Amino acid sequence: MPRQATALLPLLLFLAAGCGPSQSTDDAPASSPVADGPTEARIRQGEPGWVDEARIAAAAEAEPGSWLAHGQTYSELRYSKLTDINRDTVAGLGLAWHKDLGNRHRMQSTPLVIDGVMYFTDPWSVAYAVDAAAGEERWRFDPQTDRRSMRYSCCGGATNRGMASYKGRLYFATFDRRLIAVDQATGTKVWEADTTIPSHNPYTITGAPRAAAGKVFIGQGSSEFGIRGYLSAYDTETGELAWRFYMVPGDPSEPFEHPELEAAAETWSGEWWEYGGGGTPWNAIVYDAKFDQLLVGTGNGAPWPRKIRSPDGGDNHFLGGIIALDPHTGRMNWFYQMTPGDNWDFNAAQDIALLDMEIDGEVRSVLFQAPKNAFFYVLDREDGELLRASQFARQNWASHIDMETGRPVESPNGWDENPQWVMPNNAGAHSWQPMAVDPGRGIAYVAVQDMSAFYLLPKRFLETGEWQLNENSMSLGVRFGPREGDPPPPETKGYLKAFDPLAGEPVWTVERATPYNGGTLATAGGLVFQGDGNGQFAAFDADDGALLWEFDTLGGADSAPITYAVDGVQYVATLATGGIRNRYNDGRLLVFKLGGDTQLPVASAPEVDIPEPPALTASAAGIAAGRALYNRDCVWCHGMGAVGTVNADLRLMTAETHQRFQAIVRGGMLRDKGMESFADTVTEDETELIHQYVISQILSARERANRPPEPPT
Repeated sequence: MPRQATALLPLLLFLAAGCGPSQSTDDAPASSPVADGPTEARIRQGEPGWVDEARIAAAAEAEPGSWLAHGQTYSELRYSKLTDINRDTVAGLGLAWHKDLGNRHRMQSTPLVIDGVMYFTDPWSVAYAVDAAAGEERWRFDPQTDRRSMRYSCCGGATNRGMASYKGRLYFATFDRRLIAVDQATGTKVWEADTTIPSHNPYTITGAPRAAAGKVFIGQGSSEFGIRGYLSAYDTETGELAWRFYMVPGDPSEPFEHPELEAAAETWSGEWWEYGGGGTPWNAIVYDAKFDQLLVGTGNGAPWPRKIRSPDGGDNHFLGGIIALDPHTGRMNWFYQMTPGDNWDFNAAQDIALLDMEIDGEVRSVLFQAPKNAFFYVLDREDGELLRASQFARQNWASHIDMETGRPVESPNGWDENPQWVMPNNAGAHSWQPMAVDPGRGIAYVAVQDMSAFYLLPKRFLETGEWQLNENSMSLGVRFGPREGDPPPPETKGYLKAFDPLAGEPVWTVERATPYNGGTLATAGGLVFQGDGNGQFAAFDADDGALLWEFDTLGGADSAPITYAVDGVQYVATLATGGIRNRYNDGRLLVFKLGGDTQLPVASAPEVDIPEPPALTASAAGIAAGRALYNRDCVWCHGMGAVGTVNADLRLMTAETHQRFQAIVRGGMLRDKGMESFADTVTEDETELIHQYVISQILSARERANRPPEPPT
């Protein structure tokens, strides 16, 4: 069968000479062990709550009522063998209890359930332990995440996707780049590590760490801020850095941190290290217990256009692929690249599922991944051999994946030569939302996004060939939006798909209300659970996609659901983001059971008038310039057109806020609330242009609000 995996065999001689992970002392982050004193109540081996490799490996069969790891077990299938809630009974599913979290940011955490206790994180990395049957809080740990880190969020607000349990401790990362260990029994902090390296641009962490082999593993996000991605391994007991693997080579005139980078540098050109390069492993980190290896999905290039990042071409290892690492040493086993020379923000950091299945008459140990680029991959886990690659969503960047070479066959006349609508867009055909896999049938249940973006190179680069990285705001290297006379965009859709990766085709497809929807959960009861961006949390028939049950969360049901059992009762749980449909509604943890009859309180939404803004003084050209600046620096937190849902809705600014606009944006007046100063990014004149654009949006909103209703036809 074809293969595109890189094994770097010449490095064996280097390793045989006794060269381990290369790491200078000034590269190691500071840690603060036992920061809050001793942990007398620590869970011990053999006691309830103790989780180790053996327990996680056996959990799918031995204790299907538990949810011990981020993807349920190390295989991360998110497939439960619980059957009390099934096709015949799901109509009786109701809300058992809920917990309001006082937070309207993106709820994307996957809870853990261990011996009757549920553990989860909120978007600001606050960790909770609650009774999984009744919801009473046992403890809470607030790491006091610096709200100013919101400045370095690539995608609109804070979030945290969960934690890892290992040998009596819980491990989670903070949005402001720390890794924290707490005592699982008490929530007392044991140690804290700063994951940053000197002279590194700011970034955030949104992903859940994984723990195995005596280590806890974490990556980072924010490639677009000029980041050089890396995966770090910390000792679970002490918090000391054990090893670090960089996903992008640094300046080749300096020594490489580990030997794999020397070969990787041959796949780059230009002076990529000046831009960071990208490759951040922000989500997918899976421990493959069968081969005792980590499987890590790597991030996109930064800046996005390869003409800027690597102007003379090259595949740019280790962007946009899956890398297999030895968890003990950090050395590479193999690498497979889904999108060589990434040009679109097509990272491969999406979740990875592991299973054994028969393929072409032979039982293979494989991984499934549906990355951003719209092709579903099946790889042999032992050596990275490509076994299948099939299109699962609309796309126009490649004709197919060549099974002889394992490489995509890119469409001619790419966007960097001919600006155009590209599908999928930078959000990807599938993003962070975890997929579920039925291992018996070999079917994956995937949240699919059919969206497009109009890509073109920056005017400055086209005219001068120059590009300057902006270290304190995103530097994408692309301009969005068609010019006058360009064709209209393709239609935007969102789907839940049951996809057969071996046959390369969907089994069934259900259109959802929005393109942005949640992760999936499959069960032996014949059900697939998923929430959507409009707040509907639903159960579908796993055979044909028929809708069997739904519940209005009154928010955004775009997290990853789980199911578990306590004292013989099966539950289903999910987190719902607040402020999506009603800006007064906070996020919640929702837990369901058969016969549940709890009612959600409906948030009282007082009538809100959009205040009259100051006079609009800018010309049409000035407003257009302000819009461009807003879309560069502000849209990620305050929404398209200044319509905020999670963060402040700028259309509702008071007269006093308008007067202080410069002091807020450039002076940092509200930095303690998460609004950092942007004085290093925008001038006073540019800030006024942004203000004028926001005023124009306020005036448009007031006009729509005051417009009389259309007469009936």
